[in-house]
Amino acid sequence: MKKTGNTRNSIVSAAWELFYRQGYENTTIDDIVEASNTSKGSFYHYFSGKEGLLNTLSILFDEKYTRLEPLLTEDQSPVEKLLFLNHELFYMIENTVSLDLLGRLLSSQLVSKSDRSLLDTNRTYYKLLRKIAIEGKDKGVFRDELSANDIIKAYAVLERALLYDWCICSGDYSLCSYAGQVMPTLLKGFCK
Repeated sequence: MKKTGNTRNSIVSAAWELFYRQGYENTTIDDIVEASNTSKGSFYHYFSGKEGLLNTLSILFDEKYTRLEPLLTEDQSPVEKLLFLNHELFYMIENTVSLDLLGRLLSSQLVSKSDRSLLDTNRTYYKLLRKIAIEGKDKGVFRDELSANDIIKAYAVLERALLYDWCICSGDYSLCSYAGQVMPTLLKGFCK
């Protein structure tokens, strides 16, 4: 079963790397199959076509969170952990995800009736946010009237808002730098 997940993840990783380097329109399924060291049969087992890959960007985000989680330390406050995760994800997005494709992902989430991957609470993203929110509540960092779910939802909304604004502004500012300026102030609203 593990190999199955690895095959799908290999296809997704290769596709997004190619989309960034070559552009979505210039990347073929053959390119993706070759770069992922898989077969067309494997590709079509998971995806009906190239369009099916648009909602998989959240998989790359979750892979990033999986790599970042061991870097979180006990001496970091919950707010510092959230700021670290935000910085690292936005740095990755700014440097490896095409603005056009990020815009397509956000747009697809608006019109999709079924696959709203960014809202899937089973994602690594939400599990990690939950762990940090609960830690912040247990340590008395976050306001009493805010539940862990309130904190998770507000944080996710803040990140999506920043991504959306960056897209509609055509990426004409540094997403990572701007988030570094505004997120500390916004996160203070969670704190006692």
